[in-house]
Amino acid sequence: MKNPFFSIIVVCLNPGGKLKDTLDSIERQTFHDFEVIIKDGGSSDGSLAYGEKMANAWNGEERSLRIVRKKDLGIYDAMNQASKEAAGRFVYFLNCGDLFYTSEVLANMCSFIEKEKTQQGIYYGDIYERKTGQRVSSNPHIDAFACYRNVPCHQACFYSKEILDRHGFDIKYRVRADYEQFLWCYLAGENKGRFTFAYHGEVIVDYEGGGFSETKQNRKVSENEHKEITGKYLSKGQLFRFKMIMWLTLAPLRTVIAENERTAKLYNRFKQLIYTRKG
Repeated sequence: MKNPFFSIIVVCLNPGGKLKDTLDSIERQTFHDFEVIIKDGGSSDGSLAYGEKMANAWNGEERSLRIVRKKDLGIYDAMNQASKEAAGRFVYFLNCGDLFYTSEVLANMCSFIEKEKTQQGIYYGDIYERKTGQRVSSNPHIDAFACYRNVPCHQACFYSKEILDRHGFDIKYRVRADYEQFLWCYLAGENKGRFTFAYHGEVIVDYEGGGFSETKQNRKVSENEHKEITGKYLSKGQLFRFKMIMWLTLAPLRTVIAENERTAKLYNRFKQLIYTRKG
């Protein structure tokens, strides 16, 4: 039996109705060469019954679903556990409450990936941010400054399985383990030129937002982890230069504008225009 093209990983712990919403968005995909792995940390709210029902309904089809029940140390540990179980060539993490933006996302990403010369890397697109009601464009050109400033969130990324096998999510980082993993892929000395970073200008996910990493308390944790991670992968000269650029371009003000429902639309359109011109 051949391995599926995609492994879609859904991590949960007492997710309530959000699990059903997320699974329904997966079921609507027109592309069926995938497996779904629900990684459950010990739910007691009955939400897994819907996943079990879907697994039985898909029995004998090209797509499949299985539930991995295992205690974990948090979301990144759960993501690592699930990725080790994955059989797909490419892995995608879809959080409970997040939804595929259209029914063609997997079909379009498969076509996009197969056109690439090498198929070992991170393939990513944009997200729709439900909180602001806006499309948030990812940077189509990854370089050291992009790594310092803003990499695509993991909900926008499809990872080749080999990457996760070599370097999973470092669970010592509570908020930014996915960020550390991305910087390892791009900046670690042994990886120079090894992996592809390919942008597809399509909205991948309807991102719920407002999760663990976005609480007031964890924003400070995020700031501290960013400092530690960039210090590990960037030189002192790069850090000084990039900090100056951020300061001169009013980065804190831009963050406020991007997160405000009234101003996010204008900001994201302007950002998308800049990325388009760079292309």
